[in-house]
Amino acid sequence: MTALTTAIDPGSAVPFFSGKRVIVTGGGGSVGIELVKQLLAMDVELVRVVDNNESGLFDLEQSQRTPRLQAFYCDIRDEHELNRTFSDVDVCFHAAALKHVPSCELSPFGAVQTNIIGSQQVIRAALRNGLTHVLFTSSDKAVNPTNVMGTTKLMGERLFTAANALSEGQTRCIFGSTRFGNVAGSRGSVIPLFCDQLRDGRGISVTDPRMTRFIMTLQDAAQLVIQTMPLLRGGEIFVTKMAVVSIEALARVMVKLIAPLYGRKPADVVIEHTGPRPGEKLWEELNTDEEARRTFDFGDYLVVLPALRNFHETVTHDYLDKHLKPVERLYHSANEPHISDAEIEAFLLKPGVLPDDVRARLV
Repeated sequence: MTALTTAIDPGSAVPFFSGKRVIVTGGGGSVGIELVKQLLAMDVELVRVVDNNESGLFDLEQSQRTPRLQAFYCDIRDEHELNRTFSDVDVCFHAAALKHVPSCELSPFGAVQTNIIGSQQVIRAALRNGLTHVLFTSSDKAVNPTNVMGTTKLMGERLFTAANALSEGQTRCIFGSTRFGNVAGSRGSVIPLFCDQLRDGRGISVTDPRMTRFIMTLQDAAQLVIQTMPLLRGGEIFVTKMAVVSIEALARVMVKLIAPLYGRKPADVVIEHTGPRPGEKLWEELNTDEEARRTFDFGDYLVVLPALRNFHETVTHDYLDKHLKPVERLYHSANEPHISDAEIEAFLLKPGVLPDDVRARLV
């Protein structure tokens, strides 16, 4: 799996959001900030941001400076405060989460409270306030999880599928999920880490030469998440198709490209193999064997239909009417074609992938 097919028109979501009041949980995070920026560029009436990062909220307000943006300091685990922030809005992007594998391994109860209980509170707040659509941003680490973070994300997906059964009647709310891989340039991404190591005169630390990952840019991640919401019918998981990169190759290309910026010869930079961290996989997967039998190809996405019988029958007929093809295969980063060194270099030079100061010296 290499480049996106762009089968879905990037502007197709614009009419859906016109005049709507949108809430973004975790709007002070990397993906959340990009979501907010792209939403504000559309004809939305209001974007309300919920985050427990006060500095991040302040920086976001200062960068946007528009009365259409409201920033609320709120922890999604706080049921009463979250319910207040959900009042008088139409749709929600739920992006708030603990996302780093090592920290979730060390603080598993915190991960459960934020990623599972917090998701439960978001569902309740949406139902109480009559929202029409809520989209959960998940991770490829939710597929066959080997760590706390992935397991809590998997539970979040299950909650959002099951939540459709709670919202029948006059206050029908559609819940769904979108699952994507590593977002290059986001907080905790390996790319800024490699840049720091090269700047500081150190070697590059790669956990294992066999490690592969699905990757995408912040802009693509936010755009595809936004495009997904109008497509929801209830309970689906939209899986974004992504390029696959070998982390060893990524390190090698970054050494060649960036080491000279700091007066270092690429041949002198050592790539050190440190071994996988607790709970870390050597590869990632986009779907499971069980999901493959109810997965359809939807251009830039795979769509995993809900396993619950009543939803599955209704939604399946809807998708079959669109003449979508079933996809009875697994997407596994170790088995998919990896992008070439030249493609890695082109990817690194895209906006938002490298730190701004590094990219400015290369383009």
